[in-house]
Amino acid sequence: MGLLVEGQWRDNWYDTSHTSGAFKRESAQFRQQITKEADFPFPAEKGRYHLYVSLACPWAHRTLIFRALKKLDDYIGISVVHPHMLEHGWEFKTGMDGTTGDSLYGFRYLYELYCKADNLYSGRVTVPVLWDKKNQTIVSNESAEIIRQLNQAFNHLTGDKTDFYPQALAAEIDAMNDKIYIKVNNGVYKCGFATTQEAYEQAFYELFETLDFLDFHLGMHEYLVGEQLTEADWRLFTTLIRFDAVYFGHFKTNQQRISDYHHLQRYLQKLYNHPGIKQTVNMNHIKQHYYYSHKTINPTQIVPVGPRLDFL
Repeated sequence: MGLLVEGQWRDNWYDTSHTSGAFKRESAQFRQQITKEADFPFPAEKGRYHLYVSLACPWAHRTLIFRALKKLDDYIGISVVHPHMLEHGWEFKTGMDGTTGDSLYGFRYLYELYCKADNLYSGRVTVPVLWDKKNQTIVSNESAEIIRQLNQAFNHLTGDKTDFYPQALAAEIDAMNDKIYIKVNNGVYKCGFATTQEAYEQAFYELFETLDFLDFHLGMHEYLVGEQLTEADWRLFTTLIRFDAVYFGHFKTNQQRISDYHHLQRYLQKLYNHPGIKQTVNMNHIKQHYYYSHKTINPTQIVPVGPRLDFL
C-alpha cells in the first residue's frame, strides 16, 4: 500500500510510529459533487461518469451497492482493479474473474489515474474513484459522499425516487454512521493494522462492544434507523459481509463471528438477499486481497480455503 508524493509513486506501508501503534486513516482529498443542476461543474448526465472500484474493498463496495440499488448501471460505467495490491498499489491486471482492466485509458496502475487528475498529487491512492470523463478528472474519492450523490443526483434522469437518506431521518442516520464508522467499519482496520498490543486491544474491545449493541438493537428493530432500509444499513453491510471470512482471522477480531450473533447474522442474510446485492459480492476477490496483499500481516500470502459461509 503505497502513496504518491508530488506525483511520484512510493511503496510505503502505513507509519504507526507516531501514533503509539494505532492505525490512522487519511481523509479523502477529492470532494466535488455531482448535482442535478446543469449549470454546476459536475451535472448528472448519462454516460459521463465512471467508477473505479475494487470488489475486495468495503469502501468501494458501498458505491457498487448504490449503483445497483439506484439502477445506474446504464448511467455510470465501472472498471475493476485486481485484488492483489502490492508494491505498485492497485493494479489493472486482468486474468481473474471480475477484473476488467482500465477501460478508459488502458492504465496499468491506479496511481496513473490520480496523476492524470493532478500530476502533483500527494497522498494515498484509494478506491473508489468517481471519474468525470468529460473533464478527465476525479470528482470524488470519498465513498460516503459518492453514495449520497448516487442516491439522489440522477433521480430526475432515471425516475428512481428510492431514498436511502431521507431528511426526516438524517440526524439519526448520521449518528448511527458515526458510531459504526469509528468502531466497526474502521475499527476492524484499527485492530488489523495496529502495531502495539495496547492499540489493538483498545480497538478490539470497542469493536465488540459496538457489535453487541448492534445485535441487541436489531433484536428489537428490523433495520438500523426508522424501520426502513437506509444508507446506514448498507454502510454496515460491507463490513459484516467480510467479517467471518477475513477480519475474524486476518485482523484478529476473533472474539465472535457474525454468524455467532443471532440478530446480526439474520440481518446480514436479509441484506445479502436484497435484490441486486449478492451480485456485488465477490468473496474470492475479498479473500485474495486481504490475505495476499497484506504481507506485513500474512507473510506467506497463503489464502485460506474456508470458512463455509451460510449466506453464500
